[in-house]
Formats: sequence, structure tokens, C-alpha cells
Amino acid sequence: MQHEAHAHHHEPETHHHETHAQHQDDIHAHHQPAATWAMAAQATLHCLTGCAIGEVLGMVIGTAFGWGNLPTTLLAIVLAFFFGYSLTLRGVLKAGLGLRAAFRVALAADTLSIAVMELIDNGVIVLWPDAMDAELGDLLFWGSLAISLVIAFVVTTPVNKWMIGRGKGHAVVHQYH
Repeated sequence: MQHEAHAHHHEPETHHHETHAQHQDDIHAHHQPAATWAMAAQATLHCLTGCAIGEVLGMVIGTAFGWGNLPTTLLAIVLAFFFGYSLTLRGVLKAGLGLRAAFRVALAADTLSIAVMELIDNGVIVLWPDAMDAELGDLLFWGSLAISLVIAFVVTTPVNKWMIGRGKGHAVVHQYH
């Protein structure tokens, strides 16, 4: 009879441990967002916004001043990173994080995404016949730039999905939204 009482005593404890373990799983699942295509597309669109602002501004400045292809492209890339990081910084700082920590979050969230986007975007422009020589008033300038950004979005979205699924990239930012 004592044995039955002892066995009965462990049952609620086992149930408590299962409940606690399930609770821990729920907490972990809550902190790590699911890597859905919608989430990846949203992260990529966020990145594309900053990249496009920097890319277009850099191309416009370089083209307007008659700079060569290399300095114009380098300016566009630097500005793409600047505006990409700035958009993330704005949101994370608004959530109350200090500047140093916010900068680390922005670097972790955006570096790979921006790098892939810039590689694809600029690669398309370089490979597109005559796009590098197009002027601001040319349809080729704006058309090749727009299409290159669309291609960069399509290529970067799976990269962001992969990163989010591993708790990296834009997954790092989600806790501050």
C-alpha cells in the first residue's frame, strides 16, 4: 500500500515536469519566430527599402557629377549599407535599446541581407549591356536599376528565410518590435 501511495505521489510531479518542459518549449517558440516566406519577404522588403534609397541616391549623385562607374558604384554601395542599417537602427532605438546595442543588432540583422542584395543588384547592372553608361534621363538607367532591385529581392528572400529559421538576421530584430 505504501508503494501505491508513493507511485501516486510521483504522478503529479511527472505531470509538473511535463508541463514545465512544455512551457519552456512554448517560451522558446515564442522568442524564435517561425521562418515563413511572408516573414522573409517582409525582412527583405525592409532591407530593400534601405538599399534602394542608398543605391538610387548613390547612382544619381555619381551620374549627376559625371563620376566614373567605379566611384559611383562604391558610393551607391556605401549609401545602401548606411540607409539599410539606419532603418533598422531607427526601429531598435525607438524600442529603447542603447545606441551601441542597437548598432550591434542592426549589424547582425542586416549585414548578410544587404551584402547579398548589393552583390545581385550591382551584378545585374554591371552585366546589363550599356546600363553602366546610361544617364539619368535614360529609360535604361531607371529600368535596369528597378529590374536589378527586383532580382535582388527575389534572390535575397530565401537567404533571409534561411537566416530567420536559424534565429539570425531579422530574427534578431523581432524581439524589439
